[in-house]
Amino acid sequence: MQYGMIIDLERCVGCHACTIACKAEWEVPVANGRNWVNRLGPTMTPEGLASTYYPGLCNHCDAPLCVEACPADQVEMTFTDAKSGKTKTLTVAATWKDPFDGTVQIDKERCLGCGACADACPYGARYVNPDLADDNSMGKADKCTYCKPRVEAGLDPACVQTCIAGARIFGDLDDPNSAVSKYVKKGARGIEPHGGHLGPNSRYYGNKRDISLLFSTSTPELADLGMTRRRAMLATLVKPSINKARDIGLLGLAGAMLVKKMSEEK
Repeated sequence: MQYGMIIDLERCVGCHACTIACKAEWEVPVANGRNWVNRLGPTMTPEGLASTYYPGLCNHCDAPLCVEACPADQVEMTFTDAKSGKTKTLTVAATWKDPFDGTVQIDKERCLGCGACADACPYGARYVNPDLADDNSMGKADKCTYCKPRVEAGLDPACVQTCIAGARIFGDLDDPNSAVSKYVKKGARGIEPHGGHLGPNSRYYGNKRDISLLFSTSTPELADLGMTRRRAMLATLVKPSINKARDIGLLGLAGAMLVKKMSEEK
């Protein structure tokens, strides 16, 4: 199974109901977003005059760079297939790709809040949520999860349920009879970054003009993994300093600001 989402650009009206529903469902800070809707055009494309929207979210990639970038200590986790009951044990850091449903998830208890995964994502789909700060971090990584708890309860993701135009379609891309698979057969495709192949599973369908505009304006560059790894290394060095400072009562406002600045350096 590989869960995926289709965005039908011919149906999207840019109302932002999806982004509002997501914020309400997951208590997303005002300054951040698990998903977004950007207006594109009107402008000329090789296919003619186009005007559309870019509803973006985590792509739950086949080869997610965010998983590779996470510097948290790895532990063994056992995953269970909700349908068959089969289990699989993997060694994972604080973010991973589920072996049964293909979604990319985060363990916020083990997340360092370093932002390395956010740097690694070329789509800008991750952010560090300061509302989730704890004794070990200034915040926790957050992003779209395809509303995994809702899906496991038999519901659609909040954005899909709320879309007034039916522009968001969710389901199993590995099921040839699913609605999402039928869209892929009609030509729906993901936005691959320049210089890489990540296998995005959030995909887009529309007329040639709108697809041309979307891909020409919204295709990102592949992330600089070297820089990301340096930030991840810094995070592992800064964490003990944060804990020690707190233990001896020295981390006042000035100290907190200094550590925050260090953790944000690249």
